[in-house]
Amino acid sequence: MTVRRMDVARLAGTSPAVVSYVLNGGPRPVSAQTRARVLAAVEQLGYRPNGIARSLRMSRTMTLGLVIPDNANPFFAELARAIEEESFAQGYTLLIGNAAENDERQTAYVRTFLARQVDGLFIVPAHGPAGFLGELDRARTPWICLDRQVPGAAAPGVLVDNRGGAYTATRHLLDHGRRRIACIGGPEDVMPATDRVSGWRDALDEEGISRRAMSVTHSSFGRRGGYGAARELLAGPQRPDAIFVASDEQAVGVLRAIAEARLRCPDDVAVASFDGIPGAAYTTPALTTMAQPFAALGRAAVAHLLAQPAGPTDVLPVALVKRGSCGCPDPPGGDLTGEGAPA
Repeated sequence: MTVRRMDVARLAGTSPAVVSYVLNGGPRPVSAQTRARVLAAVEQLGYRPNGIARSLRMSRTMTLGLVIPDNANPFFAELARAIEEESFAQGYTLLIGNAAENDERQTAYVRTFLARQVDGLFIVPAHGPAGFLGELDRARTPWICLDRQVPGAAAPGVLVDNRGGAYTATRHLLDHGRRRIACIGGPEDVMPATDRVSGWRDALDEEGISRRAMSVTHSSFGRRGGYGAARELLAGPQRPDAIFVASDEQAVGVLRAIAEARLRCPDDVAVASFDGIPGAAYTTPALTTMAQPFAALGRAAVAHLLAQPAGPTDVLPVALVKRGSCGCPDPPGGDLTGEGAPA
């Protein structure tokens, strides 16, 4: 038997309108005693409001959509968790789609979320074409970019200081006395990767070290990519004494390559990376990394999306977390210092 709002009102001794005011938080105030009676009746009868009808009345679904390039990558998993936490705190349900670095799949998720009438979209664009732009141009749904921007798109974004963070990480390796600092970047057509390579170059230029003497190797944002790139660097004629790596996931593969080459980190080859994922604290040695402020990213992203109109692009700072891979003292296993960075 379907329980109706009228049944709740009858049991609570009030009107259906008052039941609606209690469940919707207004528009009229309800006394504490009446509110308590209504909620007790809701609980006793097991009443569940019709969410679809409510959404039609409010012109809102209280849902948001997030499309990420790769849900197997711990960085995107951490970012998604931060956005989900903040969305939930604001009363929204978050739908998540995994583009699997495929533009057609990415566009399909955008189209699906728009059809479900989400109140807004977060998009971390996959590298390559951005076919979803046409879908968003035809819709009135607000959206923002995360982690990276889409060339030609007018949407605001929430980013971190990729170039400044890479400069700081490379500067830290220089302060340890390293001079042959190579770089393993991400895909060449992804903005964070290019910015991080630029930051590495800034630090070498400031020190007067010729860029031509040190190479840049690009790979995918993953352990396999980092491993392959490091093997190539370590087998070259000018073996680096340090490597700045564009992501923690790549750096895990780099550590494996160093060990297989019968070299020691940090004694023979120091490593500093970027992102601050939890797993960076559990490698041997633990990774020195530029930690992204996941909680602050989640708050800023939701605030931007819900603001009408959205404000300008936010660029948040990152924080250097010193661990053993660069030559600093290695903390005990599982040290969480810097995870998520200062919020």
